[in-house]
Amino acid sequence: MDFDTPLAEAWVRAIAAAVEKEQSRLTELDSAIGDGDHGSNLHRGFTAALTALDGLEPAGPGAVLTKTGTTLISKVGGASGPLYGKAFRAIGTALPEPAGPAAVAEALSAGLDAVRLLGKAEPGDKTIVDAWTPAVAAFRAAAATGATLPEAAAAAADAAEQGARDTVPLQARKGRASYLGERSIGHQDPGATSTALLFRTLAESLTT
Repeated sequence: MDFDTPLAEAWVRAIAAAVEKEQSRLTELDSAIGDGDHGSNLHRGFTAALTALDGLEPAGPGAVLTKTGTTLISKVGGASGPLYGKAFRAIGTALPEPAGPAAVAEALSAGLDAVRLLGKAEPGDKTIVDAWTPAVAAFRAAAATGATLPEAAAAAADAAEQGARDTVPLQARKGRASYLGERSIGHQDPGATSTALLFRTLAESLTT
């Protein structure tokens, strides 16, 4: 199995459905340590991405994800739009066709690099990076041992979800939550949580 155009489209549609389902939870998490708009912003962005894809005749999976990223940047407010937008554009640019597990791992790594470059965040800062970093590491490690795309994506999703949970005891050092200082401790980061959704939907898209 390779990561092709239909799979790229299925992934974006799965993200949009998951964000719609988890919008209230993301908003609740963000209300505790942020502006309370993470869920609504992502819902607006991925709804717009679906509309953009409906009128697109993509040249490949990279074009699907690049268009998604461009749409998120233009439609989503706050920090999540530029961060996820840049990430998807970087993934799309780095993704060849066809793309096997190793190529997808490197594309997802390019997405992480884009997030870190824009947000200036490192692991442990209580951000998106805390879920994306272990996800990429798990995906790459699985690919290196000969795992299939679904297997590598499942490993990445598990790692992203654990990474999100691991943000609970951290004190935020970046973003709006950093203004709270020690009061940010004890809350799961909403960005890391939505990142875990992205990787879980990727895994699910590859197994349906």
